[in-house]
Amino acid sequence: MTNLLILGRSGRMGQALIEAAEADANAAVAKTHDHDENLAEAFAGVDAAIDFTVHSFTESVLAEALEKNVPLVIGTTGHSDEEKARIVEASKKLPIVFAANYSVGVNTLFYLTQKAAQILGNDRFDIEVTEMHHKHKIDSPSGTARRLLEILNDETNTTYQDDVTHGREGNIGPRPSKEIGMHTLRGGDVVGDHTVMFAADGERVELTHKASSRMTFASGAVRAAIWIQGKPAGLYDMQDVLELK
Repeated sequence: MTNLLILGRSGRMGQALIEAAEADANAAVAKTHDHDENLAEAFAGVDAAIDFTVHSFTESVLAEALEKNVPLVIGTTGHSDEEKARIVEASKKLPIVFAANYSVGVNTLFYLTQKAAQILGNDRFDIEVTEMHHKHKIDSPSGTARRLLEILNDETNTTYQDDVTHGREGNIGPRPSKEIGMHTLRGGDVVGDHTVMFAADGERVELTHKASSRMTFASGAVRAAIWIQGKPAGLYDMQDVLELK
């Protein structure tokens, strides 16, 4: 039995994580934590902690996890490069699963996107990415979309800084050959939709994942917290958990 600490108890994902852990025969919710509560006390005596709060809280979470030697599962998105660097540094002493998305379906989308990019490339196919989330989401593009773009950049010899275009407006001229379009939509209560499109003259390939419940992410995160038990220090993601690498 893996005794879990769920951070951000009152948030949407916090509630889903508690429900997912209670539904898993191999996990138990030992502690929860919310804003203004004692973080050090929350980390005492648990086997793993799951954090889906806000990126600005990650540094405090890392400090307590290192102090108590508690493995971490981080699902928070929107980290700056400096914040990501702190996660990487902490993973030298602690096993950490850090993923943009914990859904099994989305991680299959990551895998298929990599394979499609390897096969289709960007010489003949133009690549576009779209994502939509609920109106309360604060980061754009989503962490999942950023991961999709990282995969596409790796496989097509492009970069996020030079080749990704966020939306289009006005008389912009012909589409550059290496360009990857990124389009973000926000509205309603959409949990998460992501599509990668490869468009060429005469044909189009679209890879799409649509999430209708946060439980898909929560169940995956609980699975990761169970999986990380006994693992050596290092930075892992859901591709490791699902053995897709």
